[in-house]
Amino acid sequence: MPPNAQAGAQSITDSLLAAASAAADSGQSPTKLQEDSTGVLFECDVETTDGGLVKDITVMKKAEKRRLKLVWRNIIAFGYLHLAALYGAYLMVTSAKWPTVILAYLLYVVSGLGITAGAHRLWAHRSYKAKWPLRVILVIFNTIAFQDAAYHWARDHRVHHKYSETDADPHNATRGFFFSHVGWLLCKKHPEVKAKGKGVDLSDLRADPILMFQKKYYMLLMPIACFIIPTVVPMYFWGESFMNAWFVATMFRWCFILNVTWLVNSAAHKFGGRPYDKFINPSENISVAILAFGEGWHNYHHVFPWDYKTAEFGKYSLNFTTAFIDFFAKIGWAYDLKTVSTDIIKKRVKRTGDGTHATWGWGDVDQPKEEIEDAVITHKKSE
Repeated sequence: MPPNAQAGAQSITDSLLAAASAAADSGQSPTKLQEDSTGVLFECDVETTDGGLVKDITVMKKAEKRRLKLVWRNIIAFGYLHLAALYGAYLMVTSAKWPTVILAYLLYVVSGLGITAGAHRLWAHRSYKAKWPLRVILVIFNTIAFQDAAYHWARDHRVHHKYSETDADPHNATRGFFFSHVGWLLCKKHPEVKAKGKGVDLSDLRADPILMFQKKYYMLLMPIACFIIPTVVPMYFWGESFMNAWFVATMFRWCFILNVTWLVNSAAHKFGGRPYDKFINPSENISVAILAFGEGWHNYHHVFPWDYKTAEFGKYSLNFTTAFIDFFAKIGWAYDLKTVSTDIIKKRVKRTGDGTHATWGWGDVDQPKEEIEDAVITHKKSE
């Protein structure tokens, strides 16, 4: 267990073993559920001093060849959404009023934070704690985003980390870019997703009354927050047309934040370096990090998912969510922010990194002398 792990915290192993009845319903033993895991979720799941697992997980990361059962309702809905978003993009540059465009951008920011700071870093990973005023803000932001209730979002994300890139992963990246981006929402879930999901402990989520309020009334709150208010506000306050309000502030904005979130599952599992663990697909992707407010540093995040920054470095320009959390930490609404020590990061980079880490490379104090002497250096600057 890493030095920064919280003593007495319940590990995912313990929670899986405690879920015997649920596992029995799925026809699998709790021990089997744990043995099938390919990733860590909380800081007390790890089996090595640098935050990893002892077993070889590379052989487990694959997808069963199977015929996907399409969900035509979702296909039609997302088809309309993307066509509407394209039309909204056209209206944005031809006829929409500038306050409508600004509103669309602001809604993109707040809904993004509802996912990144709320559903992801707070509820899925418990990487920090939040007092009730901040939780209320994040639930509102999350409802505007319309990516399912935060409870269900966090549940699926915990399964994604624990069984990453296996058939139990809801958006298994080994099935290809399209599937991990949006295809997983256009077909029935693999049975393994449901089976493994039953063994993941969600008691902390059920203990949050604010989260449970959103879950209970989601189908009432979500249409108001995501569709009605963003459409009505431009029409009422600055006389925007219905077409511009609906297709720009609502459809384009919602489609954009959806695709930004999906890029974390697709592009950030395919393109970029792997300085922390070269044996997993999640990568460091700066483009996704910018669009998703700091969620693109994905190789680091899958290695250390309990770090509230989801990255090693806290550069606010490339991690707006961290700035958001730090602000509320200063006023006392966010607290118990978890991060990873430099020593643990350094150990993991040396053990499993791909050699691209900018800090511990050539000239490191621990670099062997013979390696320096035997290295071939070309294009030397003439002295």
